[in-house]
Formats: sequence, structure tokens, C-alpha cells
Amino acid sequence: MTPAEALRLAEERGLDLVEVSPNADPPVCRLMDYGKFAYERAKREREARKAQKTIEVKEVRLRPKIGEHDLAFKLRDMRRFLASGNKVKVRVLFRGREAAHPEVGKELLDRLTAEMADVASVEQEPQVEGRTLVMLFAPLSK
Repeated sequence: MTPAEALRLAEERGLDLVEVSPNADPPVCRLMDYGKFAYERAKREREARKAQKTIEVKEVRLRPKIGEHDLAFKLRDMRRFLASGNKVKVRVLFRGREAAHPEVGKELLDRLTAEMADVASVEQEPQVEGRTLVMLFAPLSK
């Protein structure tokens, strides 16, 4: 069918002539209501975005000399964050002379790893960033 015939046919039916595959030989066209098509495509994309789960990274800040009770609260918060599907970044802050003993912070993070083994996996091993020690936990896949 010639392009002129296709345009005339589309006009008679009140539709649009849309080129589907321009690289084909001959090019492939289709009769459709383009406004309706664009609306439905946008609607499908909105639904797909709505269905996506965005993963947040929650942060828990600790000090090397944290008390047992305070640590228990931080662990409870971490479990809650991981249960809701978020990742947890644990940051151990060193101030003053504490920075001379990073092994204390490393031991704290090792203890956290052992405590969280049932609900989380280590996504990023402890790394030193300036005066802090950072580690990332991810929830275990179900």
C-alpha cells in the first residue's frame, strides 16, 4: 500500500498512521489512536514505577566506648531497619585519642556482625574513612 493510500485510510477511520518499524524494508506502519496508545504506555510505566521497591540506606552511628545497654538499642534499631528491607550503614566515630586504636572499633563491628548474622549479611567490609570506620549490612534474601 502506498503512503498516500495509508494516510487516506487512516483519515477515513479517524485514526493516526504510526510508523512501527522504520528500518524494515518496506517500512511497517500501523493504524491506531496514538493519543490513547501514549496514555496507556505512560500508565503502564507509572504502575511499574509504583511496583518498584526503593532500597534506603539507614545509618547507625556508634562510638568505640558505647555502653552495653546503648548497643542493645542500636542492635534493635538495626534489626528493625533490616526487617523493613533497608540496608544499614554502621559508622564507628573516633574522637581524639580513640583514633589511635582502630582495633577497638573493628572488634565492635565484628561483634555486630556476629549478632546480626541471622538477619543480615555483610555487604561491605569495615573500611576506614578519615576518623570513622564504616561497614554496610544488607538484609538476607528471603
